[in-house]
Amino acid sequence: MMTEPRQPKYQWGQEVRAAIDLYNDGSLPDIPEDQLLIVAGGPGEIVQIGHHTEANLPMYMVDFGLCVLGCLEEEIVLAALDAADEVAP
Repeated sequence: MMTEPRQPKYQWGQEVRAAIDLYNDGSLPDIPEDQLLIVAGGPGEIVQIGHHTEANLPMYMVDFGLCVLGCLEEEIVLAALDAADEVAP
């Protein structure tokens, strides 16, 4: 049975922030593997949305300025929501 791909939660062009520290998983060959690339809270913009076939999950290409990384939904948060969370009630 074929499972339908999960629909992306975020859209192209949205401003996001890294939800966690992001490290090189080997996808950037000129940078040592496991090197910290973007600290949690680092700002970025979704520049493309793809799909991880094996995991059946949306993948987001996020331009963090220093580099463009492929991120899962759990690794990013909307910048607008992040800013709203920081406002005291």
